[in-house]
Parts: sequence; C-alpha cells; structure tokens
Amino acid sequence: MLRVVPRLLVSYTAADIQAKLQSSEALQPVRSIKVVDASAGCGSFFNIDIVSPVFQGKTLIQQHRLVNGVLKDEISAIHGFTLNTKSK
Repeated sequence: MLRVVPRLLVSYTAADIQAKLQSSEALQPVRSIKVVDASAGCGSFFNIDIVSPVFQGKTLIQQHRLVNGVLKDEISAIHGFTLNTKSK
C-alpha cells in the first residue's frame, strides 16, 4: 500500500536566506553576503555569494558543505541555488 504524505509548502525570500547566513556563527566573521532571487520572485532558486575568512584553507567542497549545513532546512523547501564562496 502506497502512503502519500503531504509536504509542507514553505516559501523563502532572498532576505530570509541572507539573514540566516548573516546570523550563522559557523560563517563568522562574514565580510559580504549577496543573495539574489533568480526565480522572478517566487523563492525557488537563489544565487548566493559569500565572502568570509572562515573559508581560508578549506576546499571548495568543504566550503559548500559548511554553507549547506547552515541552510539545511531551507534547502529542502527550495528548488535550488548557485553558491560562490571566497575567503577574501
């Protein structure tokens, strides 16, 4: 028997994502964060640019896993995002 479980529909704005990243202890000190809703305002796809010295010495995969950990709840509710991380 197949059981269908309804999924909660949650919508996020670029400001929501940016605030979550800015307040994260894991990314401090944050030099710059830019989040753009690339889905014409529906909140399903974002372009994210983050500059933080915490990325220094980490591989690109480690940097992205760090950000993905911060956004784990949001990731399940959005379609996707592009992520650019820099240490300087």
